Amino acid sequence: MTSLFAFIFLIGILVFIHELGHFMAARSVGVRVEKFYIGFNLFGYGWKKVINGTEYGIGWFPLGGYVKVAGIIDESMDTTTTGAPDEFRSQPTWAKVWIMSAGVIMNFILAIFLNFALIFTHGIGEVEPTAIVGTIVPEYPAEALGLQEDDLIIAINDKKVEQWADMTSLIHEHPNTTLKISWQRGSLTMSDSVTTRMGEQMKDGVPVSVGLIGIGPKINMRDVSLGESVVAGFERTGMWVSMMLSTLGGLITGQVSMDEMAGPVMIAKIAGETAGIGFAALLNLMAFLSVNLGLVNILPIPGLDGGHVIIALVEGLIGRELSLKVKMGIQQVGILFLLFIFITIMVNDISRLF
Repeated sequence: MTSLFAFIFLIGILVFIHELGHFMAARSVGVRVEKFYIGFNLFGYGWKKVINGTEYGIGWFPLGGYVKVAGIIDESMDTTTTGAPDEFRSQPTWAKVWIMSAGVIMNFILAIFLNFALIFTHGIGEVEPTAIVGTIVPEYPAEALGLQEDDLIIAINDKKVEQWADMTSLIHEHPNTTLKISWQRGSLTMSDSVTTRMGEQMKDGVPVSVGLIGIGPKINMRDVSLGESVVAGFERTGMWVSMMLSTLGGLITGQVSMDEMAGPVMIAKIAGETAGIGFAALLNLMAFLSVNLGLVNILPIPGLDGGHVIIALVEGLIGRELSLKVKMGIQQVGILFLLFIFITIMVNDISRLF
């Protein structure tokens, strides 16, 4: 139940912020908003109330939400449009792009704010340069070896190591290999053999095989000023964007498999585990997912915000609207593609559980 509640909390906030961006952007340029829903009211079930011409609602199915802007051909397939001045189709190109990109902008603003707030209140983590073990990953070789937090690794295959980077480099060079690990625990010196596990890491945008034993570095928290927190919030968000763009590039080139993508089931599982760590960890996950949601939505795929932006730009370049028939066809192709991706990810999610 913890996973379910944590998942609904995360998705609810992320969707609300995203859709609020579209809502405020539309209102800012005088475009009528017909509906603003958190969750989907499948089969007509859910709470709703009409206020000043806009139907606000909470659907019983929590995986999403939507804003229905008057005069736009979107995934609802509603072709009811009159060309009135307060409709989306009557707006100049810049206004259309502003409305459709505002949700993504809000996702990035949320991520930056959460990163700033977490860094300002909890400090910024700095990796201990020495080879002190900070975390042990469950069910990895290090756990079976008996390594513990705060152990100091002093040698790999009798080769002395002092820095964390040097130690991990030696381990990464030997996937599926038996290594001799020596470490200190207080006044005791211990040594034993362990067989590394093969994993993958991205190097210059290309996945490479590395050896892993399942340890993480010790993180020292340092208090930072308000100004440093703001800068660090932008930097952390930018780092996530860079990492996700690299992953998306790998998906396009085939260097990253769809099997590695996490969908709703795995996100719910991760959310539950993160909630068990603490509320700050859950907010950190929310910031990370907010960047994910923003980047995915801005992809130029019909049915996503990026697809609408591309259509608006194309119409601006050719100086006329695409026909309703063409727009409907584009949306249908996009929805079928997104449905295929969603089903594939869901199948992968479920297969990981068994």
